[in-house]
Amino acid sequence: MDKQATLAWLRRISGDISTATLRRLEDSLPWYSEMPPGRRSAVGLVAQAGITSFIEWYEDPTHTPTIAADIFAAAPRELLRSVSLQQTLQLVRITVDVTEEKVAGRGDHLREAILLYSREVAFTAADVYARAAESRGLWDARLEALVVDTILTGETDDELPSRIAALGWHGHGEVAVLVGTTPSSFDVDQVRRKARKLGVDVLIGVQGSRLVLVVGRAEDPSADHHDTAPGHAFVDIATELEPYFGSGHLVLGPTVPALVDASRSARAALAGFAVAASWRAAPRPVEADDLLPERALAGDVIAKQTLVERIFRPLEGHSTDLVTTLWSYLDNGRSLEATARELFVHPNTVRYRLKRVSDVIGWDATGPREALILQTALILGSISSSEHARRRQSARRARS
Repeated sequence: MDKQATLAWLRRISGDISTATLRRLEDSLPWYSEMPPGRRSAVGLVAQAGITSFIEWYEDPTHTPTIAADIFAAAPRELLRSVSLQQTLQLVRITVDVTEEKVAGRGDHLREAILLYSREVAFTAADVYARAAESRGLWDARLEALVVDTILTGETDDELPSRIAALGWHGHGEVAVLVGTTPSSFDVDQVRRKARKLGVDVLIGVQGSRLVLVVGRAEDPSADHHDTAPGHAFVDIATELEPYFGSGHLVLGPTVPALVDASRSARAALAGFAVAASWRAAPRPVEADDLLPERALAGDVIAKQTLVERIFRPLEGHSTDLVTTLWSYLDNGRSLEATARELFVHPNTVRYRLKRVSDVIGWDATGPREALILQTALILGSISSSEHARRRQSARRARS
């Protein structure tokens, strides 16, 4: 049979090949039979286009790239999101198998042509999916940068949850923000691999010399993580991620309940990062709340409120003796004897009251760093109380 006769014969049986191919897809591929009718029809169009395109290519093999690409033009763009590359190759294999069965006995030349063409289609499919993945990756990177910027600025809106979902965020529950410097050579994929091992998900924002990671616990708490156990403290997770940052300070914001609340953690982390250099012995990473005195001196309103609400108010509400003893102890250079003489009590009484201070607020006044935190809180609390008293006095005068 010459080539023209073979072409005519192929055109006559192309309908039968298409029907047989669709039947084989239904019987052999569970994912195809479970598809909605619209998508199943689109997959069928791809198979039929492949058969038609092969006949045209057989007539003129020099048009291989254009004809092969036309196969996938028969399917809508969203089909790439519902059919994987592996499934597409299964589709190609079944179509080739059915076509070979139908043309069996028509000569080795036709069979070799089918094999050659199927190879071109497979390469084209890989190229189509690679281009789609590249476009998706660029889109995801832009969207991720937008989400991180929204978290840092605190300008959240109703679209933030949908943007987070579009990124495929796998985190759930608690979140913390980590701020440091960008290394000269930064590998985003390496950070994501490390995060997966740690059982967390990350959003990554590179803003010039500043690197921001929004860290959230992963959804699957039953996974076998070698580096850290599920529910591990964020400071330990930050320590594991520390090598991926550049030199300089690394600040971890406080833990918040969910990703939509991450702006609170981000504000504290950014404020801490701005003043971290003022604490010469700051660890790496350092928690933003350990930089409360420096942040307060720099004018951070949240730090001032935190010091007053966490330290001064609880002590004031518990006992005025604790506040008086703490003031005296800090003013006397953390000397038990000098404090006891000023208060006319035994040094053991001072020691007991200081222990009560630690029990009430969680900070130990006998340490130099925590003494600075407590003294800053006392000063801010005293200023706040004086301002409150003046406002009440002015209000009474206005009423009278």
